[in-house]
Amino acid sequence: MKAVLLAGGLGTRMREETEFRPKPMVEIGGKPILWHLMKIFSTQGINDFVICAGYKGEQIKSYFLNYAALNADFTVSLGDRGSLQVHNDHLESEWTVTVADTGQGTLTAGRVERIEPYINGERFMVTYGDGLADINIAKLLAFHESHGKTASISTVRPLSRFGLVDVDDAGMVTRFREKPQMDDWVSAGFFVFEPELFDQIRNSDDIMLEHEPLNKLAAEGQLGAYRHEGFWQPMDTSREAQLLGEMWAAGKAPWKVWE
Repeated sequence: MKAVLLAGGLGTRMREETEFRPKPMVEIGGKPILWHLMKIFSTQGINDFVICAGYKGEQIKSYFLNYAALNADFTVSLGDRGSLQVHNDHLESEWTVTVADTGQGTLTAGRVERIEPYINGERFMVTYGDGLADINIAKLLAFHESHGKTASISTVRPLSRFGLVDVDDAGMVTRFREKPQMDDWVSAGFFVFEPELFDQIRNSDDIMLEHEPLNKLAAEGQLGAYRHEGFWQPMDTSREAQLLGEMWAAGKAPWKVWE
C-alpha cells in the first residue's frame, strides 16, 4: 500500500519559514516534518510513498535524491560523480519514494488526481505533509475494511485554542478551564481511499479534497470516520512548529512511535 503525502501548498500562515522552503521541509529536531510523517508510516509497515510536490518542490526532490549522502558517510571522486560510495546504510533504506510535481496552485483534490498513475488501481492512504499523530495505522485500516465503503477519514477532538471561562446566569465566573478538549470532532487527515475515489475527482485542480469530493461521498454513505483518541498536532503556525520542536527536544514526542 502507498501513502500519499500532500506537500505542495504555499504555507502562507508560516511565511517566515515558507518564504525559503516548502512547509513540509520545516525541521523538527533536525529532520523535516515530512520525514517524521514517513517514519510514522514506515514503523507501521508502509514504506512506499508518493509525495505531491508543488511550491518549491525542487527542495523536496533534492532532499530525497541526495538522501543517502545526507544521512550516511560517503566517499566520492570529485571528477566522477558516479563514483559515490556510501559506507553505512541509513535506517530508511527500505523506503521507495516517488516525488511528483502536482503544480504550483493546484488544490488538494487535483494533487491527488495527478498521482493516479502511481497508485496502480490499489487502495491507498493520503495525509497532509504538516500534521503529526500517534495514530495506529493497523486499526485505521481495519476500521476501513470493516465498513467496505470508498473512503475513511480519521477524526480527533482537538484542544481548544483558548482557555474557557464558565459564567453563571448572574454573570459570575464559576471556573476557568485551560484549553479543554472540545466535544466536536475534526479531520486529522490520515485518509484511506479505494481507487474508486479517482472517479470523484476528475478535472479537479481547483477543488479541495475536503469539500466537494468528501461531501459527495458522505451524502452517498461512502465515507467512514475513524475516531483517533490519541495525540494529534498540526503545524499551521511558527508557534506550533516551535511547540513540536520543544516536544522533540524534551524527549516527549508522542508521534515518535519508532525506536
